[in-house]
Amino acid sequence: MSRSRDFSKTKAMLKQFLNKIPRKSPKPEPIDAEEIEHGDNSNGFQCSLGGTTFSARFNVVKRVSSAVFPTSGTEAVDPRMSFKDVSNSQRQGLFLSKLNLCCEVYDFNDNDKNYSQIHLKHETLIELVDFLSSGSVKFNDVTIAAICKMCASNLFRVFPPKYHSNSMVGEGVDVEEPVFDPAWSHLQIVYDLLLRFVSCNSLESKLVRNYVDHSFILRLLNLFDSEDPRERDCLKTVMHKIYGKFMVHRPFIRKAVSNIIYQFVFETEQHNGIAELLEIFGSVISGFAVPLKEEHKIFLLRALIPLHKPKSLGIYHQPLTYCVVQFIDKDQKLASAAVKGILKYWPITNSQKELMFLSELEEVLEIMSISEFQKVIGPLFRRIASCLNSSHYQVAERAHFLWNNERILSLVSQNQQAIIPLIFSALERNAQNHWNQAVLNLTRNLQKMLFEMDDQLMILCQRAAEEESSTLISTLEKRRSAWEHLEITARDSQNSAGNPACPVTG
Repeated sequence: MSRSRDFSKTKAMLKQFLNKIPRKSPKPEPIDAEEIEHGDNSNGFQCSLGGTTFSARFNVVKRVSSAVFPTSGTEAVDPRMSFKDVSNSQRQGLFLSKLNLCCEVYDFNDNDKNYSQIHLKHETLIELVDFLSSGSVKFNDVTIAAICKMCASNLFRVFPPKYHSNSMVGEGVDVEEPVFDPAWSHLQIVYDLLLRFVSCNSLESKLVRNYVDHSFILRLLNLFDSEDPRERDCLKTVMHKIYGKFMVHRPFIRKAVSNIIYQFVFETEQHNGIAELLEIFGSVISGFAVPLKEEHKIFLLRALIPLHKPKSLGIYHQPLTYCVVQFIDKDQKLASAAVKGILKYWPITNSQKELMFLSELEEVLEIMSISEFQKVIGPLFRRIASCLNSSHYQVAERAHFLWNNERILSLVSQNQQAIIPLIFSALERNAQNHWNQAVLNLTRNLQKMLFEMDDQLMILCQRAAEEESSTLISTLEKRRSAWEHLEITARDSQNSAGNPACPVTG
């Protein structure tokens, strides 16, 4: 009897204990996004996740499509959710969902048609940039692939055909108005996200280089032909970062840029991003180790020097000069080859390009060694003499201003025996015939300076010029006398032969 009483008491105690244990909440069923849009509860609904209940309008959990993010093993929250409204475990999935949403590209020529979608995408892109900047993103194959896919969907596109050609840009020449992409409000944020992505310190280059591969880089480089200067500026920053971070891609980038330059110089002479590409390479060249590799020397001689040929030189001449100077600063033996290349492409009828060439020559000569300078004295100062005689007063003035540079003057003084005879005749012709008074004054000043440098040589040159002039006058006089003699002989021969009389009828 006591045994049954004890069993009943134990059973009652066990039942009481079990009643105190809270029951597990039933797991909510996944709800599709379409059910939310058509559901009755438009103000929000209750859902329970991890034992915590909260109210949200679009708190929908669904499995990520394997077609978009394969084998992710991650659940993504509806992309219209905010990062602050989801748990930490859901944020990675929400990040992927938002990336997928932003892969959609809209026509910005008709904003009214897709206004709500465009606005949603714009806000989502801003959220993505903020979340990426916060350092909360876990980089793995799925995340990196999703970021690259979103950037590729928005950035990689075919530009419309060009209906105008690049014109020569210089003083007094009007520059065409830049063309601004109507989708820039989205493109700018995508570029910002891409830059922050490749700049992340936590991002392993070995992992990301499988996605930012040669194909991805080549398509980025093709975007430099964009007519929107804002896009080219963003591309310049992104490509510079990629070149610095992924050493394995550096040879490919250099080769791809060389091919773009070759096509521009020798085929089309049309490309909008040559200046930006050269700006990137200006800093790249300054980082080259010495002695320079043969590949780098070939890039100077076969890619950079021929860039002096196109008519649109004015657009990119400043960064081109910087690149050439950087190469010579790295290896002085390249100086004479660079000067000869510049002289090879010297413009004959384009005074604006001549001014640019003279400015570049001055920068090259400033850092040129005496041994390299001596290799090009002949062709260099024959060209300078021609510029001193130019009928375009700005070209003549610029050629005279070269002598105000202390470094150039030092090189001339060390090689005056070879240089003064090359330019003496040009100065004499200027002093006698040049139409511009400013050029005449500069010529007299230069003659005076050269006399002070070596008066004996100047006197010898003057005597040689006088002898040459007298010889030329004598030759011309002999030629004139010979022609007169021939004319008299021909006239006498005609008279002695006689002219048959013409019969007159009438």
